[in-house]
Amino acid sequence: MKSQLYPALAGTIGYILDTLPAPAASRQKPLQELAAYIRENPSSVNLLFVCTHNSRRSHLAQYWAAAAAAYYDVPNVQTYSGGTEATALHLHTIDALLESSFEVRLEEKHPDNPRYDILLGGHIPAIPGFSKTMDSPPNPSSGFCAVMVCSDADEHCPFVPGAQQRISLPFDDPKISDGKPERKKVYHERSLQIGRELLWAFEQAAS
Repeated sequence: MKSQLYPALAGTIGYILDTLPAPAASRQKPLQELAAYIRENPSSVNLLFVCTHNSRRSHLAQYWAAAAAAYYDVPNVQTYSGGTEATALHLHTIDALLESSFEVRLEEKHPDNPRYDILLGGHIPAIPGFSKTMDSPPNPSSGFCAVMVCSDADEHCPFVPGAQQRISLPFDDPKISDGKPERKKVYHERSLQIGRELLWAFEQAAS
């Protein structure tokens, strides 16, 4: 499915793999756990990325995981995201996705929580993008791996109902740069970091 990715997105992935180092040793253990989960569930891999507000890191992780699955041709992978509360897919997150060569299409205007389609390639089904709680549709209610991508959700959700496995993989929140001159750079760097680590995990799963 690598060939089905948009050429610009495949180019971003190539840039990440060529220029960013492999994850630090301290990060590789949870990523290896994720790779093992993917290998051990070849017929159905459901990954739910969890953050407090489902507005930034959990979305970035969801779409990068889908891109990594396509790049390494790992079949039967479905990616989801959710929060302990619902807010909105933040516009700065959308900017970071666009800068990384995902395509984003507004599907439904809503003052509080617009809905988008996140596109990886012309023949790859669009991924719905909007903020939701962990247990809200279309998120799975059972048979999934919960990947905790923020320390707050990781700390306050020691148990995720329905999860076969729970993995702690927190990333620094790019929100700290909101309103600052370096905001765009911080969001882009966080997007690339999340992409690099998930690409590493899927490479391990595919090998």
